[in-house]
Amino acid sequence: MSTATIARGRWGDLARAAHYSRGHLSNVENGRKAPTEELVRACDRALRAKGELIGAFEVEAVARLHMTPWETAELVHRLQASDTTSRTLETLHATIEELCCQYSRRDALELRREAHGWLRHVADLLHRPIGLKAHQELLMAAGWLALLAGCVEYDLGLRSAAEATRTSAVQLGLEAEHHEIVGWGHEMTAWFALTQGRFRQAVDAAQRGQAVARSSSVHVQLIAQEAKAKARLHEPGLEDLLESGRAMLERLPYPDRPDNHFKVDPAKWDYYSMDVHRIGGDNDRARAHAQTVIRDNIAPDGSELSPMRISDCRLTLGFVAGREGDLEQAVGLGLDGLSDGRQSRVHLLMVAGELDQELRSRYPGEGIVQDFEEALRVF
Repeated sequence: MSTATIARGRWGDLARAAHYSRGHLSNVENGRKAPTEELVRACDRALRAKGELIGAFEVEAVARLHMTPWETAELVHRLQASDTTSRTLETLHATIEELCCQYSRRDALELRREAHGWLRHVADLLHRPIGLKAHQELLMAAGWLALLAGCVEYDLGLRSAAEATRTSAVQLGLEAEHHEIVGWGHEMTAWFALTQGRFRQAVDAAQRGQAVARSSSVHVQLIAQEAKAKARLHEPGLEDLLESGRAMLERLPYPDRPDNHFKVDPAKWDYYSMDVHRIGGDNDRARAHAQTVIRDNIAPDGSELSPMRISDCRLTLGFVAGREGDLEQAVGLGLDGLSDGRQSRVHLLMVAGELDQELRSRYPGEGIVQDFEEALRVF
């Protein structure tokens, strides 16, 4: 979308005419949210641009397709033709990994739609006569796609759909005899339980997953989920648990694509440790981890590589500011955490709700705290 064109109008007038909030338009202008076709058409009408914005949007859409060769019709055609050669399957797996790497920054609805599209292609192939090796490879591909779709569905607040998709992913992992996919299915159960306040169930799911997927990337993440749940249960032994996760991570090879949602690297471990130290009241370590994660996820051009992690870090820094007596900064950081970037809505509601409880406890009756409560209520 042409931000220069938008800048010529006043934000308030454009927001009212296009029926979108000023905050949403600002996020699009700053690149925090991707413009949708509906938004572009609404702004084109409001600004009387006579199709200029629509045309620019379509040109950018075509350019994005040229930049993403894994989305070309050629691979789809090969799959539809039941071409399950090793090269085609390798290309399919590369496509799926690319989608998994887009998880933290791409529009959730758009990513879910594409993951479901690929799932349909793979499902069609699984119903055709193919060799045993190809069959297993396709089951693995479908398992990773189901995991990705389930995560995105949960981010969108689609709990029932997410659980059904997660169950399918586990079944696919079992059929493919792929323990890591099954382990991620348990990790999702732990994540769902954690964000819904069912901390004991989260611990149980994390431990079941560790028994299934030993010495793998998901095992590390399952330890992190166990530590996060136990921190909220005020159980002892968190330092030993975190150390065991870090030690295991150091033994694993560094991932080729650390931005893959289903890989854990040292930077992601800092993010998990931040949560545990925040809940434990260790302000210095929580702040240090938050600042490290933010620094590691800002590109040289200033863009955010992982908006979801950065939002969480801002909420954490809001906790620290509130505990250290700076209420205005605490609320400001909290509001930034709720408004910026690609969001995991359910997760952010959990962390922001914990921040709200912290501020209400420390600053009862303060009007600025009520402002944060209202923002959280309409989030």
